[in-house]
Amino acid sequence: MNRDLRPPADDPLYGLPDAARPNYATGMLLGADDFAAEQIYHRNRLARALAFASGAGARRLPEGLGDSPGAAGLLGGGTLAGLRVALRAASGTQPEEIRVAPGLAVDRLGRLIEVPNPVCLRLQRWFDGELERDGGDDLRRAALADAGRFASARLNDEIAAGAGPLPERAVIVDVFVRFVTCRQALTPAFASGPFDALDAVETSRLRDAYEVHFVPRTDGLDDDFNGLPLLDRDLSALTGAARRDALQDAVLDGWPDLAATVGADNQLASPPGHPPGLDPTAVFLARVLIGVGAGDPPARSGGAVVDNGARRFLPHLGMLAGALGLGLD
Repeated sequence: MNRDLRPPADDPLYGLPDAARPNYATGMLLGADDFAAEQIYHRNRLARALAFASGAGARRLPEGLGDSPGAAGLLGGGTLAGLRVALRAASGTQPEEIRVAPGLAVDRLGRLIEVPNPVCLRLQRWFDGELERDGGDDLRRAALADAGRFASARLNDEIAAGAGPLPERAVIVDVFVRFVTCRQALTPAFASGPFDALDAVETSRLRDAYEVHFVPRTDGLDDDFNGLPLLDRDLSALTGAARRDALQDAVLDGWPDLAATVGADNQLASPPGHPPGLDPTAVFLARVLIGVGAGDPPARSGGAVVDNGARRFLPHLGMLAGALGLGLD
């Protein structure tokens, strides 16, 4: 659950392809690359639209154009529906679990990530596995006091209103979901490359799938860095005209402001707050604060709290209309 089982290079959209589609003519010799290019074009166009609709996009800028040639979308993506992360307490023979509900998200490339069934992680088994894996070193680095510093505004408001308190010391773990491609359905094909075989096969179907990652935050969270995704500007305090102007300016200025230089490997750079080593397109879902004592390595003490309020939410237009008082009774 914590490893990249399938490399990002499996999907050509990681390469931020140009908007070039194949052109066909009668008598033209076509190969598999031409049909792949056709799929890439349509996927890329749809993904670009979804990426910008969710807050940003991802594209390359030609050399010499703008301040950041080779730039890529910085923000964008989030939860479209579902994907609530919850703690299921132990009961009888049922162990304590972190449960991700089915749902739909869009990543910063604009790819849809659908989780069709609940995903469960046995929390104590995971904690014991971390202790065994490295002697608890990651748990030790992810254990922090005053956990409210790393919680969402919503969770802190709920605690102030009388909800249960946060642990005095907690291991901070983030839940992410990422898009992966699964190869399915082998079919006979001509051998490719330096091979001569009569029984060669190739993948005939590629399934859009997902991976869920449970990531201890060992990258130095502190008062100046909470490791949460950047959210869009809050315009609720502005008056009608000022809100209109700010929204229009955000759209007009959105293209250069939502750009970040690609990494040294010519791939998307990780967005601010993203854990090192994790797929930079993985979508943040929730933060889990696991109560631990002051021992070394840390041992569990008390329960755990799930914070869903820090993710990027992408409400549909009907929800927005209702929030603005424009919905129908």
